[in-house]
Amino acid sequence: MKPQQQLPIQDQLNRRVFLGGAGGGLGFAALASLMQPAAARAATAATAPAFPSFPPQAKRIIYLFQSGAPSQMDLFDPKPQMEKRRGEDLPESIRQGQRLTTMTSGQKSFPVAPSMFSFAQHGDSGMWFSDLIPNIARHADRWCMVRSMYTEQINHDPAITFFQTGHQLAGRPSIGAWLSYGLGSDNADLPAYIVLTSFGSGRPNDQPLYDRLWGAGFLPNEHQGVRFRNTGDPVLYLADPPGIDRALRRATLDRIAAINASRGAAIGDPDIAARTAQYEMAFRMQASVPEIIDFSDEPKHVLEAYGPDVHRHGSYAFNCLLARRLSERGVRFVQCFHMGWDHHGGLPNAIKGQVKDTDQATGALLDDLQQRGLLDETLIVWGGEFGRTIYSQGRLTETNYGRDHHPRCFTTLLAGAGVQGGLTWGATDDYCYNIVTPEQKVHVHDLNATILHLMGIDHLRLTYPYQGRDFRLTDVHGEVVHGILS
Repeated sequence: MKPQQQLPIQDQLNRRVFLGGAGGGLGFAALASLMQPAAARAATAATAPAFPSFPPQAKRIIYLFQSGAPSQMDLFDPKPQMEKRRGEDLPESIRQGQRLTTMTSGQKSFPVAPSMFSFAQHGDSGMWFSDLIPNIARHADRWCMVRSMYTEQINHDPAITFFQTGHQLAGRPSIGAWLSYGLGSDNADLPAYIVLTSFGSGRPNDQPLYDRLWGAGFLPNEHQGVRFRNTGDPVLYLADPPGIDRALRRATLDRIAAINASRGAAIGDPDIAARTAQYEMAFRMQASVPEIIDFSDEPKHVLEAYGPDVHRHGSYAFNCLLARRLSERGVRFVQCFHMGWDHHGGLPNAIKGQVKDTDQATGALLDDLQQRGLLDETLIVWGGEFGRTIYSQGRLTETNYGRDHHPRCFTTLLAGAGVQGGLTWGATDDYCYNIVTPEQKVHVHDLNATILHLMGIDHLRLTYPYQGRDFRLTDVHGEVVHGILS
């Protein structure tokens, strides 16, 4: 056999292509659903994941991820008795030999740093909030405050990766990608999973975010999150080059799709279908995205509710309003990452900057959703990757302190579809260091299992075969926290 005759056979036997061949049918069925939705339903019925597996309480999610780890004891978990312990060394009976980060491992003492901010109870529920966040606090009877979150990760990158993917090492699918894979999209002109990012005032040069945090991992590529940029056009190449009109672009994509379909049918590589599907989505987004980021149709009172930053492209306020606009158009999962919460030093001033960025817009988002009849079918999640220590990192003074990373207990807020408003779940000790209600501890896997449950998905069943075993977002862990559900 001549060498040139061997190449097609070798290509057919290529291990990667061979293993991917099983997914080819699903990939091209998904592509067909983009190009001809009605004709594709029968093709996808036998192969698409069978979700939702029970009636969902939430149709969509807006996840307000506060990157850098907000201090729970300065915002949500008051410990007024700690004023009597100011400057005292954290007792070993409380610390219990907990692992330290490199930032404080060299400290000779761990002085207790009480919060310098006041707290008050709000709403009929009497939920406690810091005076730093009056707009979040006025929704006390809508929030479910989980004070008993915990994780094993003590540094930012593995901790955020763990929240997003269920594993501390990069490479697995993100939670939004899992939802896209399991539920698909409600809008053919927009992705099922969109990511928005903003820089905080409290610490502008904070921990970076990486695209892999919203990646698809080993799931088909079309399920990865689409990040809208916070400067310039939200998506690159929204406009066609000079001399290229929509009809020409459409004809070009049709020819590319035909070539790809022929090649995909020959070798069964699902990545070919995924790439073509992304071309189709990009084409549709050229028409849908400019309209969705144009706030000129928003009433004046709505824009004013979000605050003056709503007019600044890429701000947290802008992203919150954009998240509402995306959600009401059928985007299933919108994730807003706000950086700047990593307060190892100078916390009092830095946290004021962060809440100035986020408090008014968060409150306005809940109001906006409620007024439009969307809050009862939208799940809102607010929180970071871990908590902060009661002891000061660095020098403690009357007006200044810092706090190190703390994975043993921290606070996450949930509101909207399927959760009990006005409920405070779990409690911490006097030092806000350990959870004292073991039956109410909520691990990251438990939170993710609960989020999937609210979307009508049994987290044990949403799996994907990869490298010889079935994977899922919660790995081999996780229990739904039924106690917080309505």
